[in-house]
Amino acid sequence: MEARLDLQTLTHGQRQLRIAIVTETYPPEINGVAMTTGRIVDGLLRLGHEVRLVRPRQHAEDQPAPTAGFDEMLAAGIPIPRYNHLKMGLPARLALVRAWSRERPDIVQVVTEGPLGWSALGAARKLRIPVITEFHTNFHSYTRYYGVGWLRQPLAAWLRRFHNKGDLCLVPTASLRAELTASGHARVDVLARGVDTALFSPERRSTALREAWGAAPGTLVCAIVSRVAPEKNLELGIRAFEALRQQRPDARLVIVGDGPARAALQQQFPEHVFAGMRSGEDLAAHYASADCFLFPSTTETFGNVISEALASGLPVLAFAHAAAAELLREGHNGLLAPYADEQAFIAAAQRLAQMPLAAMREAARASVQHMSWAAIVERLVALQRQTLDARLLQTGGTPAFASGAD
Repeated sequence: MEARLDLQTLTHGQRQLRIAIVTETYPPEINGVAMTTGRIVDGLLRLGHEVRLVRPRQHAEDQPAPTAGFDEMLAAGIPIPRYNHLKMGLPARLALVRAWSRERPDIVQVVTEGPLGWSALGAARKLRIPVITEFHTNFHSYTRYYGVGWLRQPLAAWLRRFHNKGDLCLVPTASLRAELTASGHARVDVLARGVDTALFSPERRSTALREAWGAAPGTLVCAIVSRVAPEKNLELGIRAFEALRQQRPDARLVIVGDGPARAALQQQFPEHVFAGMRSGEDLAAHYASADCFLFPSTTETFGNVISEALASGLPVLAFAHAAAAELLREGHNGLLAPYADEQAFIAAAQRLAQMPLAAMREAARASVQHMSWAAIVERLVALQRQTLDARLLQTGGTPAFASGAD
C-alpha cells in the first residue's frame, strides 16, 4: 500500500515522472542504441521529468555529470570483445536496490540486456517498481556471422526470458512486434525512432569533401554508414556497388564507420574511401555529400542510418526489413529488395545507377520530415503512464497516470 500511495501522490502533486534509465551504452559512444537513448533522455528532461541514468563508467576519468533533474550512477564495466571502445556493465543489483530504496523511481526503463540490465530488472522486481524493457539488437541473428549458429535458439530464449520479466517491451517497428509476439514475447508495443532533420540535411552537402573523395560534380557517390562488422553484411554492399559501377564507371563508394572488420575490408578494397568514425555535423556532411545510400544489413531492429540518410536527401537501397520496410517506397525515395535476396539487392543497385535521382532526393527528405524526436518522447511518456496505471490496477489502486500524459 505504501508504494501505491507514493505513486498516486507523485501523480497528483506533480505531473512529472521520476524515471530510472539503465543502459550499457550512452553518448559520447557512437552507435544506434547510445544515440537513441541520448535523444530520449534529452526529450524527457525538456518535458520536465526527472531522469536517473545508470550506465557503466566509460573510462578512468569518467565522472557523473548531474544537472537539473538529471543524475548519473556509474557502474563497473569491462570491454566487450571485438568492441573494446564499448563496455559491458557488471551486475549491480545490491547497489541499485539501495539507491532505489533511498530515492524510488516511478518506473525503471532497461535499455540493454547485458549483466547490468539483468541486475536492474531484478532490483526493480524486488522493489516492485514497474519495468519497461527495450529490444534494440537481434543478438541471436548475429550468430551465423560469427560461426556459432548453434547459439541462435538459446540466445533467442534468453532474450525472451529477459523481456517477459518486464511489464512492457518496446520495439521500433510493427513488424518486429509481430515477430516477437509470435515467438512468445508478451506485452510488446511499438516506439518508433526519430531523426534530427536540422542536423541531417541536404544543405550540408560539401563540394570540398566530394573533391577529397575524388568525385567531380557529376560523379555518382554511394555511401554506406555502418559499424564495420561481419553482421552488417558490408561485403554485399561492396559487391552491389561494383555491379552499379558497371553502369557508372566513375562512381565512388564511401564507407563511414569503424569496427573489427575495417582493417581487412580496407586492405581488400583499397580503391574505396574508408572515412572512419564520424559524428555530429561532420557525419551529416558525409551523408549529404553523397548521392545515394546502400544498406545491405539483414540484422537490424530498425536502422537509424536509414532515416538519417533520407533526411540528408539520399535515396536508399535496402532489404524490405525493419525501418526500410516502413519508410521506403519503391522508386519514390529508394529501392527495396526482398529480405535476404542478395541477387535482387545487386540487381536493384544496377537499376539505381540508371534512375533520375533528383526527384528521389527530394522525396527522400520529405518522407521523414514528420519524424521528430519530440513526438517519439511524448509517446514514450504516454506508454510509461499506461504501464504505471496497469500496475496500479493490478494492486487494487485507481488509474491516475494516463490522464496526466504530456
